[in-house]
Amino acid sequence: MDLTLTPEMARFRDEVRAFLQAHRSEYDAGQPKDVLAWQRLLIDNGYAARTIPKAYGGYGAEPDILKSRIITEEFIRADAPRGIANQGVSMLVPTLLEVGSEEQKKQWIGPTLRGEVIWCQGYSEPGAGSDLASLQTKAIEAGDDFLISGQKIWTSTAHQADMIFCLVRTEPDAPKHEGISYILFPMTTPGIEVRPLTTMTGHAEFNEVFFTDVRVPKANVVGGRGRGWFVANTTLKHERGMLGDPNATEARLNALIELMKTETVGGERIIDNPLFRDRLMQLQARVFAMKFNGMRLLTAAQTGEGAGLAGLVVKLQGCELNHQIAALAIDALGELGILYHDGPHLRARGNWQRNYMFDLGLIIGGGTAQIQKNIISERGLGMPREPSPAKA
Repeated sequence: MDLTLTPEMARFRDEVRAFLQAHRSEYDAGQPKDVLAWQRLLIDNGYAARTIPKAYGGYGAEPDILKSRIITEEFIRADAPRGIANQGVSMLVPTLLEVGSEEQKKQWIGPTLRGEVIWCQGYSEPGAGSDLASLQTKAIEAGDDFLISGQKIWTSTAHQADMIFCLVRTEPDAPKHEGISYILFPMTTPGIEVRPLTTMTGHAEFNEVFFTDVRVPKANVVGGRGRGWFVANTTLKHERGMLGDPNATEARLNALIELMKTETVGGERIIDNPLFRDRLMQLQARVFAMKFNGMRLLTAAQTGEGAGLAGLVVKLQGCELNHQIAALAIDALGELGILYHDGPHLRARGNWQRNYMFDLGLIIGGGTAQIQKNIISERGLGMPREPSPAKA
């Protein structure tokens, strides 16, 4: 793609820089001082929810890939927070825009964009992770409602969420991919129990969620009853894009470079150590490759072409790169890298340590690395399907 900016795009870049400079006091080290106020400011100025129609609470701009790219670049350069990117904003909102009813769009998109409603995703079950279509959480008809019973697991932020977008089996006799519905309901509905799962980060980011005769209106189904597998894959498409965002990975690489410039051993900067520098350069080359792969995707989007193989590699490469960048940061910190609680020697509030352990889970979540490799080989490279396990 042609990276030369037209005069119009150059002026737009100046506008973004001026905005960030004018509001510099409202964020620090990539974090807003008031999350909801910052989100409203970004939406009002077209730097978040940019292309979402005003009728649904967005800014209402026409899609312009180059302007979106400029916004991302300038926010990274200024180390400015890019707004809320939780499961509701990044996954549910684009799903509703594609397949939601008009009433669902008007009810949920605006409050979700503004951060007023927090969502969790009810997909995985103890016996249905990689084989998600095997899920057993059932919904039985009760007049105009469903009664939902079953269990979900690895449910991120369920302990904080106001709402859940959940996959349930509404047609038990249908083939497993055809008997599923995608349904929205409040986490305060009677019959829901949330049990936190503490991970190796020391925090309970995930939960088990139990449903016992949870009454939910049938009108809350998204995309049509029994079409949940199609709707779920629409959400997964956006989830994989979120997990493999090359701009976020580039921002993390830049933070690593700054860390290696400031940390020293025996008076020598870590970045000047040839062994550490070689590792950094290897990661930098891969980050640049993903960045330019992202530009290839932008070019494809501009010309109306499918993402193809370039789109299939994003989640796998992005998640593995993020973990390896955190691993190098831990090594660069030396003995400080094992610190985890607040103290005078903790760096970046312990984010490197937390990312190192949390990102290992993201290589598994949202479709494991093994699943992603199968998708790349079968759908992207046209290789034969993986043989099914032999029956015992």
